[in-house]
Amino acid sequence: MATQSLYRLYRPRRFDELKGQDHVVRALRNAVINNREGQAYLFSGPRGTGKTSTARILAKVLNCEKLKDGEPCGACNSCTSIDAGSSYDVLELDAASNNGVDNMRDLIERAALGNPGRHRVFILDEVHMLSKPAEAALLKTLEEPPDHVVFVLATTDPQKVSETIRSRTQHLQFHLLPLQELKEHVRWVVADAKLVVSEDAIDRVVQLGAGSVRDTLSALELVVASGGDVDEQISLDEFIEAFIDHDPGRALAAVGAAVQFGADPRALTEDIVRYLRDAFLSLMAPELVQLPKERAEIVGDQARRMGATGVVRAIEVLGDVLIEIRHAPDSRLLLEVAVVKLTRQNLSADVASLMARIERLESGVTAMRDSTGPIARPSPIDPTTGRTKLGGRASTTMPSVVQPAKTIQSQPQPQPRASVTKSVQPQTTVENIEPLKPSAVLGDAEIKNIWPEVVASQKPIVRALYSAVTVNDCRDGVLTLGAPSEMHISKSNEHLQTLVDSLLRIAGKKLEIKFVVAATKRGKTATT
Repeated sequence: MATQSLYRLYRPRRFDELKGQDHVVRALRNAVINNREGQAYLFSGPRGTGKTSTARILAKVLNCEKLKDGEPCGACNSCTSIDAGSSYDVLELDAASNNGVDNMRDLIERAALGNPGRHRVFILDEVHMLSKPAEAALLKTLEEPPDHVVFVLATTDPQKVSETIRSRTQHLQFHLLPLQELKEHVRWVVADAKLVVSEDAIDRVVQLGAGSVRDTLSALELVVASGGDVDEQISLDEFIEAFIDHDPGRALAAVGAAVQFGADPRALTEDIVRYLRDAFLSLMAPELVQLPKERAEIVGDQARRMGATGVVRAIEVLGDVLIEIRHAPDSRLLLEVAVVKLTRQNLSADVASLMARIERLESGVTAMRDSTGPIARPSPIDPTTGRTKLGGRASTTMPSVVQPAKTIQSQPQPQPRASVTKSVQPQTTVENIEPLKPSAVLGDAEIKNIWPEVVASQKPIVRALYSAVTVNDCRDGVLTLGAPSEMHISKSNEHLQTLVDSLLRIAGKKLEIKFVVAATKRGKTATT
């Protein structure tokens, strides 16, 4: 006789055996104890969370001959026949393959038949796959079902179930299990089944299950079949280290080894994204990382070396791969191109990659300055006075700069206006620069012309951002700037005060900055 799979062998047969669904158990058990069970239920939730198992337990409870405290005995004829799948009182129908109106009519005809004193339970799995005519045929029976009939509709996508059907059912939502609770359940199964599985393998199995009990036990069965230890198809650490070191050859070799081992490119991409999610959480909210302590420390160290920008960009790039890979003729090639983009940022022209490159350049320049000390620079010379703009007298070792000033002074010049005289007065310090007087304040039309000067005066990282921004309009003290995307606007707002200060210094007046997305013209305003 063939051995049962683990997820069937350890399928819950009582309410108290259900894991992680206490709210569902409490609602159903109380309804049975108080004789207030509904005639139509909608069970929704991710796959492998116990929807169909709960429906079977409910069927046993409704027909058990020795019911006690809302739990089936599991030993009477009704309970054993339901467990064996041979009960006349329970009918399971896969709505994905029986979604026609004729199937629903046949179901309705069966609903009229039944044994006195017993309940007939109809379990419709994946009910969101029913056709519109089939839903219409089922609706009338849901409105006025026979007294002895209970419908249990199960779905992984409740939003696709018509509102008319949902309104006629009691909706109970099933949740994915927390990883720690799932890990304890796996340990119990390993001990009860006398399996030999390493602790690292259990951690890997729980991660693969991602909160689904059925998927977790299926992964455990695969590990047991391979000898009780997990053999990673790809060293994710190796891939992440290659990403941190910007080594495309090393990253491609890791992908190639995994595919040669038999890994599916899509599953491989999902593993990498799952790993990057843990890295992202370790930076943003470490308390949400559900990993063993040693593993969490490794992931946290790698996340800090990648930086938040690098982690987010990797998730975005690989997320796009997961969307496109379904229809790609060569899924491996799509993944490899994405890997090269992540490790060779000069091949990508998006804002995130440019920002990452600028940050690396700035950090390199900072390191050089720290090692060589500050670089002395000559103060600029004011040609009208022969003095430096910081108030000092020009050095006599710079005749090529001072000489033109002497030549200009020797020629007769018309008397300058007072406003011009005021505007060329030397300032004592850079820090004490004041806005220009009202007579020298630039008009709105002139502000458009000085935009390149404003951009050029910024730091490299800010200059890179605002180089892609265009001046759309300037009127009534409002400067409207066009940015290529919403993300670009968000990044630009981080350096908004720097832009305001530069405009105040150069244009002589304070402006309100308004960003708009150039493509859609949807405005995002930032008041300064």
